[in-house]
Amino acid sequence: MTSASPAALTPADRPTPRAGALAIEAYVPGKSKAPAGVKLHKLSSNETPLGASPRAIEAFRDAAGHLEIYPDGSSTALREAIGRAYGLDPARIVCGAGSDEILSLLAYGYLAPGDEGVFTEHGFLVYRIAILAAGGVPVVAPETNLTADVDAILACVTERTRIVYLANPNNPTGTYLPFDEVKRLHANLPGDVLLVLDAAYAEYVRANDYAAGIELVSGSENVVMTRTFSKVHGLAALRIGWMYGPAPVVDVLNRIRGPFNLSAPAIAAGAAAIADRAHLDASVDHNARWLATLTGEIRALGLEVTPSVANFVLVHFPETPGRTAAEADAFLTARGVILRAVSSYGLPHALRLSIGSEEANRAVLDGLKAFLSADARG
Repeated sequence: MTSASPAALTPADRPTPRAGALAIEAYVPGKSKAPAGVKLHKLSSNETPLGASPRAIEAFRDAAGHLEIYPDGSSTALREAIGRAYGLDPARIVCGAGSDEILSLLAYGYLAPGDEGVFTEHGFLVYRIAILAAGGVPVVAPETNLTADVDAILACVTERTRIVYLANPNNPTGTYLPFDEVKRLHANLPGDVLLVLDAAYAEYVRANDYAAGIELVSGSENVVMTRTFSKVHGLAALRIGWMYGPAPVVDVLNRIRGPFNLSAPAIAAGAAAIADRAHLDASVDHNARWLATLTGEIRALGLEVTPSVANFVLVHFPETPGRTAAEADAFLTARGVILRAVSSYGLPHALRLSIGSEEANRAVLDGLKAFLSADARG
């Protein structure tokens, strides 16, 4: 039997992807390379400048001596370490390959084809991807001043809504909802709608009216909270995330996740990292100091900065030729300073700046000053 030439094939001759798959725009991470000959300051991926805990690195190295052995499929040591750190029942914790995997598993577990998933206008791009991949319909709620709006979210909820994703704090804006507003959102959602509180940046927040959601999850049947080890714990390369949720939701995710979805080195390093409180505190203190400094100094240059409680700031540029975000991005990249363009988030006139080391932070300030100077712009 001879095969038809590719040009002669019709859609009926090929496997058909499920509805929504081809509507997904692939996630594009921040740039990570600088031109040859200049020092790289990568501030495009919200990575911690302090790196991983020395205890986590040691645990990772120890685990590397047993790579022939399958990992614990239940991530028991990691779940128990998380439970000790936050006073949680490990049986209500699920671990995943980054919180991204958990966000996707929630969509697969609770969205049937045609069901709706709600997220906010400038919310994390993975929400849309997860909803479409599960065959669901993405519904976007408008924000107010680049901040989630409870009333706007509730206005989007219909009889087809099955899941609501809320990044709190939000990436890439750095804004947040006070816990009273989160509770108001939950109180007005139908009981069969799952509220997903994505608290990837919770450790950085110092606002008194903020809470990551543990209290709400503990007393509810339709709320989960997701967290990550990629940010403050500095383990982005290992892809470790976790969820705290009601027992029935945990049961669903444990049924559909892969049986060995975390590697043994990741489990060991994560358990060691979350127990190293001194390293976490140092990371948070460094971030708080530089978050305030960068916000103030960038504003002093005449650029707008959205108030942030996370480990990054959103810097807005005018549409004036010679002063645009795209031109600033190119100018800074040529100097080895890599920020995150956020046009894919509907913010074409802004760049996201992760808080880096003192050297990197000074480099971006010097770069912005040079970019905005009359001499540099002609």
